[in-house]
Amino acid sequence: MVQKKKIDKEAEMVSEQEDKSVKKSKSTKKTAATKKVNELNEKNNELNDKYLRLYSEFDNYRKRTIKEKIDLQKSASQDLIADLLPVIDDFERALQAFEEHKADEETIKGIELIYNKLFNLLVQKGLEPMNSMGTEFNTDYHEAITNIQVDDDMKGKVVDVIQKGYLLNDKVLRFAKVVVGN
Repeated sequence: MVQKKKIDKEAEMVSEQEDKSVKKSKSTKKTAATKKVNELNEKNNELNDKYLRLYSEFDNYRKRTIKEKIDLQKSASQDLIADLLPVIDDFERALQAFEEHKADEETIKGIELIYNKLFNLLVQKGLEPMNSMGTEFNTDYHEAITNIQVDDDMKGKVVDVIQKGYLLNDKVLRFAKVVVGN
């Protein structure tokens, strides 16, 4: 019986040691598993961050190319419209000359009809004439040809327009050549 008690005590001690080693191995396994989970979470966050950055970069690229295409379509005819501006100027001078020389009314109406068709077509493409007369001189829109002496109320303003300026889709296509009051 005494021997049995000794054996039981020894078995109990072995069992306790095993329990302690099992607990230690479980706790080391838990810390190792926790470390692994933390590492995987970090890697997951890093990959998500890379993905979001790449996605936003691609989205910005897509938006920029769409905007560039639209701008290109708007300004594709810019050279042609710029080449047609002298023709518009000639039409305006011809109409003015016909009216000054009291030309046939039917001739004037025919020229006006052709001028209006051409001008309306260009307006549909985004052409817009500048209204410069009497406005403040602005180097963003005007090109000063000369200065003349004027009253105080016209100083720094456009006194005369030598050549009309035009905007194409809100961008200057041709600067207005003007005379500025000094």
